[in-house]
Amino acid sequence: MNANRPPALSVVVPTKNEEANVGASLGSFAPFRGEVELIVVDNSSPDRTREIAAAAGAAVFVQGPERCAQRNRGWREAHGEFVMFVDADMTLPEGTVREIIETCRAGTADALYIPEVRVGGGVRLKARNFERGFYDGTCIDGLRVVRRALLERVGGYDEALVACEDWDLDRRLLAAGARTATTHGCLFHNEARQNLRALLRKKAYYSTSVAAYRAKWGDDAVCRRQFGLAYRFFGVFVERGKWRRLIRHPVLAAVMYAERIAVGATYLICR
Repeated sequence: MNANRPPALSVVVPTKNEEANVGASLGSFAPFRGEVELIVVDNSSPDRTREIAAAAGAAVFVQGPERCAQRNRGWREAHGEFVMFVDADMTLPEGTVREIIETCRAGTADALYIPEVRVGGGVRLKARNFERGFYDGTCIDGLRVVRRALLERVGGYDEALVACEDWDLDRRLLAAGARTATTHGCLFHNEARQNLRALLRKKAYYSTSVAAYRAKWGDDAVCRRQFGLAYRFFGVFVERGKWRRLIRHPVLAAVMYAERIAVGATYLICR
């Protein structure tokens, strides 16, 4: 990076035992070293995560106990005008990174949604990608690139939350008047090793902490959409003409709904 010019974008990656993934994630930004600052905030991993991150050119910090604290440490250490939050098992095509940088430089938005494509084999992953496409830009989505000054204004992530912290931040950013946009390019989320059992185990872990988010927002209209049967199982899939896509792919829709039911049941049992 040019010492006299701040980076357009600071990328913050929270990690915990991610030696298998972090190199590829950081490698997404290798062609843009003059424009991008890399920051890894590791939760005391005993493996080689920090060593690999440092070798990839990232500034490495140690922080815990959860990802909210890690992300807050990351953006507070950042020098870029915009901050992007990426998980260690995510990679970005070069075109998406270029689009993000150009949008940041243009200043036409304060925060960006980035469509997510899950990577892996089998009909489950196809169905999860099918499902994820309905969420883009809705209250079930999450902003990934945010103007740093706006993060400072709203205070970043709420470290009292273990679950739904991205939804909580989005709501505060939108209330602060953030201008949002959605990129044309996507990011890739590597879920090749996440079978249904692993997914439900993960959902069970976070389900126990959802109550804190709902208590904070008073179970208002947005919460009812995010957790209610009507929107999560029907509304989000049919609004704005999206029902056409649903009926064009009945097999994917059936697999998606079967998994939605399993996740919903897990939430009800574990909350």
